[in-house]
Amino acid sequence: KVFNDFAFKYHDITNMGAALTSVVYSFTATILAVFLGLIASLLLNQPFKGRGALRALFLFSYIAPIVSVAFVWRWMLDPKPSGVVNYLLTSANIIQTPIAFLAQRGWALVLVILFDGWRYFPFAMLMILARLQAIDKSLYEAASVDGAKSWAQFWYITLPELRYVLGAIFLLRLIWTFNKFEDIFLLTGGGFGTKVLPILTYEFSFKLFSFGKGAATSMILLVMLIVFMIFYIGFVMKNIDAD
Repeated sequence: KVFNDFAFKYHDITNMGAALTSVVYSFTATILAVFLGLIASLLLNQPFKGRGALRALFLFSYIAPIVSVAFVWRWMLDPKPSGVVNYLLTSANIIQTPIAFLAQRGWALVLVILFDGWRYFPFAMLMILARLQAIDKSLYEAASVDGAKSWAQFWYITLPELRYVLGAIFLLRLIWTFNKFEDIFLLTGGGFGTKVLPILTYEFSFKLFSFGKGAATSMILLVMLIVFMIFYIGFVMKNIDAD
């Protein structure tokens, strides 16, 4: 019975696209979070007035309760007149009728990815900023003397120095994002093309009370997470040996 449930479940999630949605969501949201974290850290690494306030503002999305920020996003994207995004778009005559962004396939997944990138980029920002501040400043001084432009210094000095931390952050966030449940559940409930493996496991186990299928889905999720963990451990060990 268990093996039958596992075989049926594997076929079922393939048809529903939950596994593919999980991969697309995890990779794109992770890339976005790391990219935004890199941009924010490069900005905060420069001396300017109000840098501390800007850092605190960036951190808000990461430290705020998930229920609160998800509620704010749902309110902003509401198709009713109270929705900020639809109000601005209709007022500017960009759209004629309000759009239920979180209730449309395509839009829902894109917005969930944007939400995830916005919420978790401060983690990448803090890690990258710490590494940026540890880079020997004499490297940049020598490059400036040799006439290297800012982009050349970034490409040949900054990026190589950030290689390890960027890789570690990417793999960690990929693992955490692949296992995410509450973000998607609070925004869309897993509907409209946003049903990932954790949501599917929850639905089979606690909505349909089909615990065999729920266990089979969670096993598939576990196997995929183990694969990511092997990549992460291998990456860390390789860099330890290199050092």
